[in-house]
Amino acid sequence: MMNNPNPIGDYLLPGKKAHLVGIGGVSMCPLAEVLQGMGLQIQGSDMSESDTVRRLRSLGVTVAIGHNAENLGDCDLVIRTAAVHDGNPEIAGAIARGIPVYERAQAWGAIMRRYPNALCVSGTHGKTTTTSMCTHIFMAAETDPTVMIGGTLPLLRSGYRVGKGDTIILESCEYCNSFLSFFPTVAVILNVEADHLDFFKDLQDIQNSFRRFAELVPPGGSVIVNADNAGAREAAQGLNAFTFGLETEAECTAMNLHEDRGRPDFDIYVRGEFYAHAALGVYGRHNVSNALAAAAAAYVLGLPGKAVEEGLAAFAGAGRRFEHKGTFNGAEVYDDYAHHPDELHALLSTAKGLGYKRLIVAFQPHTYSRTSKFFDRFVEELKLPDAVILAEIFAAREQNTQGISSADLCRNIPGAVYCSTLDKVADRLRQAARPGDLILTVGAGDIYRAGEKLLERDV
Repeated sequence: MMNNPNPIGDYLLPGKKAHLVGIGGVSMCPLAEVLQGMGLQIQGSDMSESDTVRRLRSLGVTVAIGHNAENLGDCDLVIRTAAVHDGNPEIAGAIARGIPVYERAQAWGAIMRRYPNALCVSGTHGKTTTTSMCTHIFMAAETDPTVMIGGTLPLLRSGYRVGKGDTIILESCEYCNSFLSFFPTVAVILNVEADHLDFFKDLQDIQNSFRRFAELVPPGGSVIVNADNAGAREAAQGLNAFTFGLETEAECTAMNLHEDRGRPDFDIYVRGEFYAHAALGVYGRHNVSNALAAAAAAYVLGLPGKAVEEGLAAFAGAGRRFEHKGTFNGAEVYDDYAHHPDELHALLSTAKGLGYKRLIVAFQPHTYSRTSKFFDRFVEELKLPDAVILAEIFAAREQNTQGISSADLCRNIPGAVYCSTLDKVADRLRQAARPGDLILTVGAGDIYRAGEKLLERDV
């Protein structure tokens, strides 16, 4: 911003008053708690009431509903979520009054400098699951970590925790180069693929961003890279990274891999020596890779293999990551956040191998730009299920300048059905469900509500 000549760390001091715009958000609520614990006076605003807003109020935080410049009061600085733009009345009001405005990522970056161990998990896919696995492992090791996850983890009953240990674990997003405000001592790169092309120019631009992220790690820290992913390898080339992988020679790998009732079971070897045994409670080969990434992070930070075993065994998935929602008419209903073709491929390939009679998928594309860019790939992946129901595209932050619709996808997928509302999606699912089916609601928007609507109804 134009009005913050000093680094945010100069303001994160006891007694300073911080106003958080979008304070009820998944990464803003824990930020408020952490800053309050550092002795700052915290206030904020959000567009609606929520459980997180109510929690903050119970901690003595003043939260206004709705955005108004008057909400700023006599604050010393403003911190905003990425969804809040310059035209927001509180941001405009702060600029007019000369109150410095900072991004959420800048605040987290300043906070993590206070921790000896800052474990930052990045990648185009798998961040939430891997960060959740890391959390389970570090909790099993009783390190009392501070955690920030971009989803809900049942272990925490939220997406975050504020600990008193020397480790902070953060899901680290590349969108708008947010993670370049961080100060990782351990940087995990799960994969680097083309995505967020409304911000990045191309894959090379994305790789350059991940490269800059990896270069933030100081001497004595660790860059952990997926040896199986070409984009990740390219981004970290020449950085003496610690590698994990299944298909390519790597320092941390899986041996004796087999499935126990569909769930992976394997030994984790590091540099040729046994480190831990993993019996996962989640499905799919992609989760073996995620588990290896989490184990590699635990290894470089000196955790015993026993903590890895206990943590991974207790992990049954993060919220909206192949999350079981219930049963309808003998069909099992699951929900998943997959919104990129690679994620969709991993999810649907895994689901097809689970032994259900039919796989029925209700998919909601996320953003017009992503749908347009990966149109052909979405079409191909959505030919895998036995039946496909397409909800309208979830706009998120975008306007439909491409003039694209899920109906366009539908016309290219044999047997697919297009529904203009989530109520119609739920009706279609209700008509289709049979005993022995696996029903998946899929997407990063609000498609999960269709599954919930289905489960609310009597058979």
